[in-house]
Amino acid sequence: MLGLKADKAQRLTKIIQWRKSKMAVENKKEQERDELHRAIWAIADELRGAVDGWDFKNYVLGTMFYRYISENLTAYVNVGEIEAGNTDFDYAKMKDADAEEAREGLVQEKGFFILPSELFCNVRVRAAEDNNLNETLEKVFRHIEESAKGSQSENSFAGLFDDYDVNSNKLGSTVAKRNERLVKLLDGIASMNLGSVKDHDIDAFGDAYEYLMTMYASNAGKSGGEFFTPADVSELLTRLGTVGKKTVNKVYDPACGSGSLLLKAEKVLGKDSVKIGFFGQEINITTYNLCRINMFLHDIGFDKFDIECEDTLTNPQHWDDEPFELIVSNPPYSIKWEGDDNPLLINDPRFSPAGVLAPKSKADLAFIMHSLSWLAANGTAAIVCFPGIMYRGGAEKKIRQYLIDNNFIDCVIQLPSNLFFGTSIATCIMVMKKNKTDNNTLFIDASNECVKVTNNNKLTKENIDRIVDVFSNRTEEEHLSYLASYEEIKEKEYNLSVSTYVEAEDIREKIDIVKLNAEIKEIVAREQVLRDEIDKIIAEIEVD
Repeated sequence: MLGLKADKAQRLTKIIQWRKSKMAVENKKEQERDELHRAIWAIADELRGAVDGWDFKNYVLGTMFYRYISENLTAYVNVGEIEAGNTDFDYAKMKDADAEEAREGLVQEKGFFILPSELFCNVRVRAAEDNNLNETLEKVFRHIEESAKGSQSENSFAGLFDDYDVNSNKLGSTVAKRNERLVKLLDGIASMNLGSVKDHDIDAFGDAYEYLMTMYASNAGKSGGEFFTPADVSELLTRLGTVGKKTVNKVYDPACGSGSLLLKAEKVLGKDSVKIGFFGQEINITTYNLCRINMFLHDIGFDKFDIECEDTLTNPQHWDDEPFELIVSNPPYSIKWEGDDNPLLINDPRFSPAGVLAPKSKADLAFIMHSLSWLAANGTAAIVCFPGIMYRGGAEKKIRQYLIDNNFIDCVIQLPSNLFFGTSIATCIMVMKKNKTDNNTLFIDASNECVKVTNNNKLTKENIDRIVDVFSNRTEEEHLSYLASYEEIKEKEYNLSVSTYVEAEDIREKIDIVKLNAEIKEIVAREQVLRDEIDKIIAEIEVD
């Protein structure tokens, strides 16, 4: 028996040591990651000089992408040659004429082609002596885009470098000054310690890109918030949409911004967990280009994503791809749209079931109806919403009634304020399903589930875990969650505000009235004694 106990103790000690060792490794990796992030931001911030960071982001992110695809293609070709026995081969040192023979095959396999002389490393080496560097880069970017023309990847590369204007006055007032800035840009991106892309190990590239976008968004205020959803909110939405699932066939975002929400699906579920692909639509051309770049930097092949640039509400581009098993989105709040000014929209199969269109001045519920229409029978949609749509009357109330009467709303979650860049609004999340097993709606008040970081609030892992746990188990907890029946919601005239169903905890100090009255009585009595004493003193003074 003693031997068994000793054996168990030894095993327990080993487990504890292993856990400590693992934590130490993870802490070290996190520390190294933070150091890399600080170094990357310092380089990016220094490069811009007098140029506004928001305006300069396209140059930093575009140059990082140029470096990535250059190294990615080089590594791909080199591995193939080395495996074939050509151990000293280096594509970057190959003659352009010889490389041309591989163009067609590489475009089919990788989606693009870059001549050795036009690779990032070779252009950078010659940059300081190249008096026409702006023209060189313009030509290189044009060649990269043209290499995909007529191929399956054409849509993924067309116009990808449009926002990288090498002749912009933002870079300098003369060609010489612009080229000087471009040299610094190439050198700065080259100095970022992003590791090797060999074997598709691009975690550092994708991670650095996401970090830079976060920093640009946080420094840009409102305009930044319009193109980027913070990582913690992205993770919450994705986890809500994938409860009980290990894979999804397709993920879709009707207002995809820079693609951070789309990409979260693989981060949450694991590599290759999105079987068919990533689909998104974005109205802003600059943000659309950032989204496509983001896909490549996270190693999503050109044949696994389809990002389009159009107005989702009036010109949706994925009719042939819907329905989608996972829809995650943070659409713009209360923007204007055509609404009933366009007589065709009321007959659009996405909007017609509700019998009414979202108001022209507030398109929020138009995005909701669009997402619901394209949601698969076994799917989940998790969408960030402006709180007003949960209680306002008129057309919005009629749409809410349609959603509740047809049992599409699974959960409404109240989020903390100050989670997003450029706005302090306390937003909500609406979770929709078409395959609900009951006709109840869960309401969760997560307004206090956050920690304060500088000027913003942030959802921690513990906050996210708690929200997802309550959501997945559909549990009721005082001051946190409430499962409302269809009849209750109907009785409350389809008001979906969380505060209508979940009573906020009263954190005000509780006062014992009896005790307080006794204390007041005692104070009054003492005051009377003091007044009597003062009167005596005054009387004595007057006598004297």
